[in-house]
Amino acid sequence: MPTPSDSFNTVYISRTALQHNYQALQSLVGPGVRLLPMIKSDAYGHGLVETAKMLSEAGADAFGVAEVDEGVRLREAGIKGQVFVFLGSYCFAALIDYGLTPVVFDLANIKEMSAYAEGYGKTVGVHLKVDTGMGRLGVMPDEVESYIDQIEKLPGVYLSGLLSHFPMADQPESPKTREQNLLFDRLAKEVGFTGCGSKGVCHIANSAAILKAPVTHHGMVRPGISLYGCSPLTEALDRRNISLKPVMSFATKIVQLKNVPAGYGVSYGHLFKTSRPSRLAILPVGYADGYLRCLTGRAEVLIRGRRAPVCGRVCMNATVVDVTDIPDAQVLDEAVVMGPQTYHEFAGEITADEVAGWMGTISYEVLCLFGNSNQRVYC
Repeated sequence: MPTPSDSFNTVYISRTALQHNYQALQSLVGPGVRLLPMIKSDAYGHGLVETAKMLSEAGADAFGVAEVDEGVRLREAGIKGQVFVFLGSYCFAALIDYGLTPVVFDLANIKEMSAYAEGYGKTVGVHLKVDTGMGRLGVMPDEVESYIDQIEKLPGVYLSGLLSHFPMADQPESPKTREQNLLFDRLAKEVGFTGCGSKGVCHIANSAAILKAPVTHHGMVRPGISLYGCSPLTEALDRRNISLKPVMSFATKIVQLKNVPAGYGVSYGHLFKTSRPSRLAILPVGYADGYLRCLTGRAEVLIRGRRAPVCGRVCMNATVVDVTDIPDAQVLDEAVVMGPQTYHEFAGEITADEVAGWMGTISYEVLCLFGNSNQRVYC
């Protein structure tokens, strides 16, 4: 891996893995379906602008963000293509000036947008979000026709897309996804939207639906976690012959090694005491770096290709691991917190899902925590 210059802790982002995943997902859905990569929240910790640039090189021509400021950052960095703002916005000047596509779900907001756009002699294409069962943002199904009728009467705006979202696509045994898709499909056809038809594009599929439910692909799909090499599914991904590669890895270094006797207390509260004479390695990583306190007594890291357990309380900027069984470990050795490591005949990998299991959360949160808390190196 490249050597960082200003911190012991570094998140590495693989350009080849990201672009591989994008192309694998595009091959999976086929040429008739457009990919809308979700790069909101600093691209799940991978870096908003840098990720957009790498995806653009791979062929992406659309991007999904949460708020207008993210879209503005993309435009000011020279990113072309369509940028969707999924939380909507009242920043109408920025929407228009930077050519962003708002997702809408509130009539008062749409009317204000219309008046503003008309006043500047502009027209804004909007995507109407429907709540088909997510229970979050979106107009109710019985409001769709009325919303569309009113949008069509308003100057300065026009309807260019219809979308919804799945809450349970990662649970293939549940009938909810099929039921939602049937409802979405019926609503789309009733208002004249079909796939990537002339009236506009329909999209509802997230990563889980992309991988498991081809019938939900419609004209566009929205890969998020799958783009970054993690699966939202608990099962293996060999059903449709797709291979995803982890994009992010996270490594630190050993800053001290020390030998301690049996019965020696380690870190705050002495929750852990050595059961034998032990060799401990101190790593300069802790909950300030996204390595949460709940990893205490659960997590492991890779040193020289072998696993070393975390012992004692994880601190703000320090974590102790037991390297008694890795006698050749040295100060400044790399310690992989997440990702692969090979050293001579030893090789191992700690996945985002494994870290998430130790934390009691999901891989999405792990990527955001690590990526947004540490320096990033693109390689």
